[in-house]
Amino acid sequence: MFRTALRNVFAHKARLLMTVLAVMLGVAFVSGTLVFTNTISDALQNSSAKGFDQVDVAVTTEYQEAKGDKVGEVPELTDALLDDSAKVPGAASAIGVVTGFTAVADKDGDLIGDGWSTQGGNYWGAKDPRYPLTDGHAPKGAGEILIDSKTAERTGYGVGDTVRMSVDGPVITPKVVGVFTTDDGNVAAGGSLTLFDTATAQKLFGKAGTYDEIDVKAKAGVTQAALKAELDKALPKDLVETTTGKELADDQAEMIASSMSGMKQGLLVFAGIALFVGTFIIANTFTMLVAQRTKELALMRAVGASRRQVTRSVLIEAFVVGVVAAVTGLLAGIGIGAGMRSLMGSMGAVVPDGPLVISPGTIVAALAVGILVTMLAAWLPGRRAAKIPPVAAMSSVHAKATTKSLVLRNTLGALVSAAGVAVVLAATTMEGSDGQAPMGMGAVLLIIGVFILTPLLSRPLIAAAAPVLRLFGVSGKLARQNSVRNPRRTAATASALMIGLTLITGMTVMAGSLQKSIDKMASASIEADYVVSMANGNYLDPDVAEKLGKADGITAISPLRNAESRIDGETEYLTGVNGSTIGELTDLKVEQGAFEVGGTKVVVDADTAKDHGWKAGSAFTVAYEDGKKQRLEVAGVYEGNEMIRGIMVDLPTVAPHQSDPVDMQVMVKMSDGASSASKDSLVQALDTNPAIKVQDKQDISDETAKMFTLMLKMLYGLLAMSVIVAVLGVINTLAMSVFERSQEIGMLRAIGLDRKGIKRMVRLESLVISLFGGVLGIGLGVFFGWAAGELMGTTMATYELVLPWGRMGIFLLLAAVVGVLAALWPARRAARLNMLDAIKAE
Repeated sequence: MFRTALRNVFAHKARLLMTVLAVMLGVAFVSGTLVFTNTISDALQNSSAKGFDQVDVAVTTEYQEAKGDKVGEVPELTDALLDDSAKVPGAASAIGVVTGFTAVADKDGDLIGDGWSTQGGNYWGAKDPRYPLTDGHAPKGAGEILIDSKTAERTGYGVGDTVRMSVDGPVITPKVVGVFTTDDGNVAAGGSLTLFDTATAQKLFGKAGTYDEIDVKAKAGVTQAALKAELDKALPKDLVETTTGKELADDQAEMIASSMSGMKQGLLVFAGIALFVGTFIIANTFTMLVAQRTKELALMRAVGASRRQVTRSVLIEAFVVGVVAAVTGLLAGIGIGAGMRSLMGSMGAVVPDGPLVISPGTIVAALAVGILVTMLAAWLPGRRAAKIPPVAAMSSVHAKATTKSLVLRNTLGALVSAAGVAVVLAATTMEGSDGQAPMGMGAVLLIIGVFILTPLLSRPLIAAAAPVLRLFGVSGKLARQNSVRNPRRTAATASALMIGLTLITGMTVMAGSLQKSIDKMASASIEADYVVSMANGNYLDPDVAEKLGKADGITAISPLRNAESRIDGETEYLTGVNGSTIGELTDLKVEQGAFEVGGTKVVVDADTAKDHGWKAGSAFTVAYEDGKKQRLEVAGVYEGNEMIRGIMVDLPTVAPHQSDPVDMQVMVKMSDGASSASKDSLVQALDTNPAIKVQDKQDISDETAKMFTLMLKMLYGLLAMSVIVAVLGVINTLAMSVFERSQEIGMLRAIGLDRKGIKRMVRLESLVISLFGGVLGIGLGVFFGWAAGELMGTTMATYELVLPWGRMGIFLLLAAVVGVLAALWPARRAARLNMLDAIKAE
């Protein structure tokens, strides 16, 4: 039986090629994902571990939780604590560390990095062991900085150059006095690191006389654990926390692994989809191979082969195919992993150098996935083959599905589909994240149910195409009959395409609807012409609002200032605004009272009011961060959204209680409205600051659209894998169907159907099957997009369903193109069959 199985594999090499390709693509995606993520993770971990070489123990402060009327705070690391740390037994030295966001412009005035990765810090003394200098000297005073060597290389800056930069708003123009090397992971990932002398760094980052961390180096022969124990004895336990360098490196490695895990899981999901689609092709292929060998298998049963031996022979064939596909997929995946790393580099994302990581786990996973998927998909056809009775050897008629089996299948499919629809509809009535898991489960049930029902659905949907197919005469009629001749096969072929288009359509509907909702939210709640904010989402210095206030053409301006407070024993963040102008800058629907902010009168969003049991006219006591209390009155309750919400308080009321005020953004209204001249006026008022964004409502919408568009393009690219596999499935099905119908095609040629007619018949059959899968996929995608939108609508008041008819038309056209392209080779092969040889074929 083993020799028989191998002989069948070699006898059907061409027929199994598409199956090998389908499995290979899925395995390549899996192994490529593992190689890529393991390589990046390993390189980042090695790079970050080097960054802790100069740290034996790090001293940090623990956040003190808010209690009663007192807001939470972070204790300060003072010079006294630094001196105490340096004096403990076993300590060789102690360095005070200061860090913060620092935006650096390149020579074209554009921000280097992505904002979050552009950091600043302090250079300790005349020679800091953390940052070896390759050129220049240590910075002295506010006008001197150091830049890292990678930033110098990327931007062309060198010693003596003047750099435009910003820390929290105002532009400064220091001179580069030195270049240093660093193993900082952010720099390796394409960011930048700028160093000031310690006093300047403390002043710029609002930490005068204090540090973010104290790094202690141990003397020779003193272990990190021993030094940590000494520091724990000497320093106040209720204020500080000590961590060894090894623990920091391990935590960083775990954090990197965790962050890469999300990417890995996301990519593996798409690999799984491709493999899931591939199972249809494998099952289809082996079903047809078994059907074509009915007489052979029956004869084997007649001469003594048991059912188990027949099943085993089919599984051996699948095993051989799986091994070939897995090995080739693994090799292709290694190439994909290397290519993805290079692609990141070409897109501007820099990753640390390091070897390509091909772990034993990757090899085992690739082989296991390829072999198991193939054998599992082939198991059902193998089981069917074993049931072929020996008497079937007397006839060449292939076994067909019984009416009973189809009724059972349709009943099961209807029940599973109904359960899926019910769970999805139930999930739409839930709140936010509570409905995500049920909706996912319902979606899976519905897709499985529709797949089971696809043979039943194929007849009416394909019959709907009959009027169009009649235009093609005999070829069209034959194509329709061939499409419904074997509903199981048609269903399996169409389902592969259906799954890919379901996901693509659903995501397109969701993205378009979300974009419309964001546009509506921006236009409905913001009356300001411009919103000014930091490029990386950090807080703005209050000086920004002051500078903007001096610009020409401004009619109204208000910062949105963040202020922590305690209300009813809970932490609440107040939003300090210019009470006299905020009404002109926003257009928020007032549900109760009046939109009046000034003195002790405030306005509150509906959700916050509901949480506290407030209404218009209610009064409450607020405890500010300086400990002082004040009685405030709710003048009005407004409908908040994702862009504007919270308790709005007049700035003169809250500002005196803040020691270090910061603004989230600044809203501006201009006399000439939003125009290029108005925008230029604001940009100039801010000294063309690279760290600050000046956006009108359209810019905000475009930024959101850009994010969705990028996400969609990535998803389209990943889902293209499943579509490619689906194309292979259509080609495979048609090619084997042509082989199966060789005698029939020969008879058609003999009675007068020419080669063009044969080609047209096969092409139309492929087109009908592909469009059937496309219609099902787009229909399911719209349903899932609507359901997901209903769920999002519970947390987004402006959500509105948008059906992208144009894109859905393109998706249907894509299904048609898939059908036409997939039929090229099978149609050509069918047309070239010798009619006499075909008539004699069995």
